[in-house]
Amino acid sequence: MKSYIKTQLQRLRIYLIFDVHKRTNYIVKKNIFYSVGDNFIFQPRKIPSDPKLIKFGSNVIVASNVTFINHDVFHKVLENMDNKFHAYYARAIEIGNNVFIGANSTILPNVHIGNNVFIGAGSVVTKDVPDNTVVGGNPAKVISPLDKYLEKRTILEGEVPNTYDIEDVWRRFNYEKYGK
Repeated sequence: MKSYIKTQLQRLRIYLIFDVHKRTNYIVKKNIFYSVGDNFIFQPRKIPSDPKLIKFGSNVIVASNVTFINHDVFHKVLENMDNKFHAYYARAIEIGNNVFIGANSTILPNVHIGNNVFIGAGSVVTKDVPDNTVVGGNPAKVISPLDKYLEKRTILEGEVPNTYDIEDVWRRFNYEKYGK
């Protein structure tokens, strides 16, 4: 009971740390996940129910509201249906190096996300993601090789500095959408 209370208090503490860098530092310091590489950023304020079943490589950014699901409780439904014992399903999730996981994505159990991967916002990752790819959708599918995406972003990078001007962003939007 004592460890359960400690875990719940730790979850509450993480939820109440509003600054993403302070929250990430706390997560790393307290060894919340199985392992975490260098240059890790964790924006979600909710910790998965089984964080010790998740490994993160180096240079990984997890955007807001990403959900990691390591298990299900479907065995309870089955047991109530047929009064037989059914195994609890719990699996690991492994994230490689140089990975971005977009906001509101869901990563399901028993998934390996390779190195150099970009996962688009709102994706549902149901199976392994190969290295050097951009994936998105529900279920997530390969959209393009990462190098093609980087080409596109590199061209835009020279036009839009890391710090942006609101008016410049709106000018670009209007030009791209309406040609003016």
